[in-house]
Amino acid sequence: MAITVLIVEDEEKIGRFLELELMHEGYEVMKAANGREAVDMIRESAEGTYDLVFMDISMPVMRGDEAAMEIRKIDRKDCRELPVIAMTANALESDVRNSYKCGMNGHISKPIEPEEVYKCLN
Repeated sequence: MAITVLIVEDEEKIGRFLELELMHEGYEVMKAANGREAVDMIRESAEGTYDLVFMDISMPVMRGDEAAMEIRKIDRKDCRELPVIAMTANALESDVRNSYKCGMNGHISKPIEPEEVYKCLN
């Protein structure tokens, strides 16, 4: 069974880059354009649908850190344990701390390097 990754990114170019990298490695990829869309997709999915989320922080409609907090509030075991990895151009120590404080499990900086993505997947 393929591992399903949700990419939450408002910049099409970055989302497409990640999608192609992951699909090339055999992952199933779903995409959301903002945090609200991601929360709705996860809430409406069957439990265990998603194995990992790459979440941009700065997006319209709902920021990634807000979305992560909303995902953690969904009353399902998978939502409490789902790995959520922040993706952001803001790589200051305070930005990293905020990602973890909001319920994220990791933090990678933009520009995205494939090696960082694969570290998160492993």
